[in-house]
Amino acid sequence: MTPTSTPARLPVVLRNRAFGAVWAAQVLTQAAGRMFQVGVVWWLVGHAIAADGDRGLASGAFLAVSTLPAVALAPLVATVIARCPHRTVLGASSALAGLVAAATAGWTYLAPPPTLVAYGAALLLAGCQALFDPCLTTSVPELVDDADIEAATGFELATQSLAGLAGGLLGPLVVDAWDLTGIVSGCAGAYLVAAALVFLTRFPRNAAAPEPATASADPALAPRRTLRQILKDHPFIRRVLLCFAAVNLFTTALYVVMPLYTRAVLHAQGSTVAALEAALGIGTLLGSFTGARLPGSPTAVGGACLGLMAAALATPGLLADGAAIVGALIVAGWCVGAIGVRFVALFQRLVPAADKPGFFAMMQALLGATFPLSSLLFGALGDHLSPRTLCILQAVGLVPLAVALWWTGRRADAPRDPAGGTAPVASGADAPAASPAGTLPLEEAR
Repeated sequence: MTPTSTPARLPVVLRNRAFGAVWAAQVLTQAAGRMFQVGVVWWLVGHAIAADGDRGLASGAFLAVSTLPAVALAPLVATVIARCPHRTVLGASSALAGLVAAATAGWTYLAPPPTLVAYGAALLLAGCQALFDPCLTTSVPELVDDADIEAATGFELATQSLAGLAGGLLGPLVVDAWDLTGIVSGCAGAYLVAAALVFLTRFPRNAAAPEPATASADPALAPRRTLRQILKDHPFIRRVLLCFAAVNLFTTALYVVMPLYTRAVLHAQGSTVAALEAALGIGTLLGSFTGARLPGSPTAVGGACLGLMAAALATPGLLADGAAIVGALIVAGWCVGAIGVRFVALFQRLVPAADKPGFFAMMQALLGATFPLSSLLFGALGDHLSPRTLCILQAVGLVPLAVALWWTGRRADAPRDPAGGTAPVASGADAPAASPAGTLPLEEAR
């Protein structure tokens, strides 16, 4: 008699229809946002700006505008997520983005729009995305069981890679075929389908109930903690986020360095840039789905991955070989995905439910703030240093940050990873597993 084998479990997006639908909505919204960014940058460079115009300044300013809402609106986003039903926030933000894109498409169809229209649409769409993403992260416990948090986080973080792949490939092609009207029309359709998915989905779990001591109090009169208070009570998480913000200063520079490297070192065309972006995205996808299986505490895994990422980013500075560079970017992307799934899952359990809306909005703002700074800094350096030198500079900058992240886990107030980490528990801290919560932050900055 042969023993009965245990059937393999389906992925969480297939086992849990509610999470699968909301995750599909996130894929659609972020893919639309990324396609809009990449497509409009190409429209500004290749279609809207004259040959002697300030193409770099125009596209750089557009990318800065696209990242501004996540930083500037963090307090408002936290308040909205804390006070409103999460399904309503998710559906309304994607529906509003769809209406903005549809209105912009109508304008571009009737007459060639001024560049100011593209900037305004970018600001509004980024504002909607700045509300959607942290709200979805906060909503994870309402959609999945505690045992599925790592798996759900992996799918959630993988969305950014899927969006980057789709947007990087489709954006310029759609602009060349149908101009700006094609881009915003496609985005409008994606946003509206995402809104329909959310509104047709029932969240199986309600938000966490209030603490017993305050259950009878009027929620409207309960004091709300500021973002500074949240971080003050979580010194370990504060140090980790500051470390990741510094890491993003060097990692997000890839989106400036890769095109410079392709033209000046490889002497190749835009298809090579697309291949390099695809390699980075594929690596991130692999890391997002395998990071939860890595042994060790999150800080130990994170420090090791940052060290490996430094070696990967140094490779293009040492070897001008296309195959080696593609392999190095796959490794770098894997490190980003692996770090992300471990730390976001840890934050889900360590941050109290009442603080999650403010925390995830703040996390997105803090990590997103380094994107324009990185682009401006490495863009300016690119006028004076070779792209190979910039690659080495990125790698050198990550080395002390890898040590700092590892050392953070050695401090006495570093909490234990509920999923099996080895760092000591802070004195007086609640057991994280007792109150389960609901990209890597590194990917959130894109």
